[in-house]
Amino acid sequence: MDRSIDYGTLMHRAMRGLIQEVLEDVAANGLPNEHHFFITFDTMHPDVEMADWLSDRYPEEMTVVMQHWFDGLEVTDEGFAVTLNFGDSPEALYIPYTAIRTFVDPSVEFGLRFETQDDDESETGPVVAPIETTKSDEEDKPSGDAEVVSLDSFRKQ
Repeated sequence: MDRSIDYGTLMHRAMRGLIQEVLEDVAANGLPNEHHFFITFDTMHPDVEMADWLSDRYPEEMTVVMQHWFDGLEVTDEGFAVTLNFGDSPEALYIPYTAIRTFVDPSVEFGLRFETQDDDESETGPVVAPIETTKSDEEDKPSGDAEVVSLDSFRKQ
């Protein structure tokens, strides 16, 4: 019997569980201190739910910021729903964990990047790589088509 331990898949599942646990805590207690998240996700994932105008604007991936203003955060075993403000237009999003490409909390220099092997002959599965970040990264626009949408101007007073 040819059996092996699929460490890539196990690590992937564990890191998505970490994100779920963090978001559950935020849903129950709010964001502590200076914590905030940059979450990049695959907008083409079949279970992502977002307004048509947002998917038209971000046809491949999008980065959202959960910081000062967000509403209706609901966390499940499969993903999370949240309402964010895009230029005075609150929009509900549903993001499954399997659509997440990066999860970064620059306030504590923590980040995860989820990658998959494109090589058809490889059976190693997903790769999870830590992201090195500094506090100045939050001011940089990510490369590619994604855009960081700052929500600072919508901060509740």
